[in-house]
Amino acid sequence: MNIKTIIATGLLAVSATAFAQNGQQEMKFQEERLTLTQEWDKTFPLSDKVSHSKVTFHNRYGITLAADLYIPKNAEGKLPAIAVSGPFGAVKEQSSGLYAQTLAERGFLTIAFDPSFAGESGGQPRSVASPDINTEDFSAAVDYLSTREDVDAERIGILGICGFGGFAINAAALDTRIKATVASTMYDISRNSANGYFDANDNADARYEMRRQMNAQRTEDYRNGTYKRTVMNPKPADDALQFLKDYYDYYKTQRGYHPRSINSGLGWSITSSLSFINMPILSYADEMRSAVLLVHGEKAHSRYFSEDAFKKLKGENKELLIISGRKILIN
Repeated sequence: MNIKTIIATGLLAVSATAFAQNGQQEMKFQEERLTLTQEWDKTFPLSDKVSHSKVTFHNRYGITLAADLYIPKNAEGKLPAIAVSGPFGAVKEQSSGLYAQTLAERGFLTIAFDPSFAGESGGQPRSVASPDINTEDFSAAVDYLSTREDVDAERIGILGICGFGGFAINAAALDTRIKATVASTMYDISRNSANGYFDANDNADARYEMRRQMNAQRTEDYRNGTYKRTVMNPKPADDALQFLKDYYDYYKTQRGYHPRSINSGLGWSITSSLSFINMPILSYADEMRSAVLLVHGEKAHSRYFSEDAFKKLKGENKELLIISGRKILIN
């Protein structure tokens, strides 16, 4: 027996022993008590076709998530269910809630949830993101939906918007309970963080400089006991790129503004992008066996994210839908 075999055998034995011991222990989880707004404070009107309530659930990192639950009125039996989140930096009172409510009008039980560290969900510090934890947030939503008596656990899907489209695909590649996934106007946040828009900064020197600046900021934040945030969607100049104008037009005007939204003004922690630079999220997208639909506007600046992600997918149950003449679909 060679040394590699001995080590591998030993590790398996240790893992099996640990699993057996831990399996005999009953671990209880107590959710964080969140303060949830009870009045209707969405950027869209409440539909008279659905019943709405607030719910909470937790992910396996111990973070309690807040969600809006939408159920079709007069619904009976076990319903197909969909969990919705995104865009990246938005809250459930914006686009994801509208998606969830509209799907509930069509017969689905839906939840629109705030991701970890954002909106009404738990997690400290605020306004940070993680490729792992935000992927886990979708699976945590599936945990919750799977255990509801009014949900058909064999018909659970997820819908991710913008950056959460990328997390949704990543979650579906990991979580076999997810039967169908839709990514609307998908962003690959890892790729965008590492390479910039349109991969304009795809070189080692540019990434090194980003790392240097953010790690210097980490030192300053730790020394001061605070953390600085980015300025999100400032009013663009007349000659700014159109998609920057689109962001401002939604997140910073009455049309889509919400005080709990990172994109509407709270801003991201400046160091939030560090983990994304080194951690690609779509590495195993080609191993997904469940159904996937990627939806993007023909004229959207981010269209290349969906097109490149679609090239990774395998199987007949995968589709890329380009909406002719459309520029942006997140709102």
